[in-house]
Amino acid sequence: MPDFKGKSVVVTGAAAGMGKSITEKFIENGATVIAVDINNDALDNLKSEIKDTYGTDAAERFIAFCGDISKREANEQMIEKAVSVTGSIDVLVNNAGIAGHSEPVAETTDEDWDRIIKVDLYGPMYAIRAAVNKMLLQPGGGSIVTIASVAGIKGCRSCVAYTAAKHGLVGLCEHTAYAYMHKGIRSNIVCPGAIRTAMTSRPELESEFGMERIKSGMDPDLPFGVPGNIADAVLFLAGDEARFINGAKLVVDGGISCN
Repeated sequence: MPDFKGKSVVVTGAAAGMGKSITEKFIENGATVIAVDINNDALDNLKSEIKDTYGTDAAERFIAFCGDISKREANEQMIEKAVSVTGSIDVLVNNAGIAGHSEPVAETTDEDWDRIIKVDLYGPMYAIRAAVNKMLLQPGGGSIVTIASVAGIKGCRSCVAYTAAKHGLVGLCEHTAYAYMHKGIRSNIVCPGAIRTAMTSRPELESEFGMERIKSGMDPDLPFGVPGNIADAVLFLAGDEARFINGAKLVVDGGISCN
């Protein structure tokens, strides 16, 4: 794993699932992490776990920030928090996201569309905008890693709102990579497949028709990954070893997007 000692990292959706694994991996490798989540109790529990596992020094490098990343103000405040605590924002990881229940467009309500787009697309845009404005003032620039999905490169892999948001994220991050490639700012994308988290554990809520159509184009023996698979990819892209990787889509899905 890359060495992030002395680096300032913001991780959204930090207290559960992939975000928790990403946060722990950055802490383990020396970073100070501004851990952003809407669930304050979960942040407190994670800090206690980090202290028990990695020690007091590691827990002191865990800075909890409770906020709703669908709101512009929360994104701006979390970036300001990183700069005020550490003096810089070296890495931004846009991980927080919500999914629907495999609804195709005919079954999607305005409320579900708005809720998913605000969290999964507006939130990362607000965060990237705030981070880039700070990174432009830093001599070393910075690194942005955004969690999209195989649904961001394959239109048949999730509900319509989630799919549209993740496609939008890919475009947002590729644009950012190209726009600021001469400014020392890198923007890369991780596209997970099926990862075992709480977001993938409620099959009884899924749209029957939507799930049927999704599965029709997939291997019936779907391979599942674990959050640590995504954390490893994020740390690689965020680190100096990936210094010439910019605007890349790293698919981490066990091969399911190849068909």
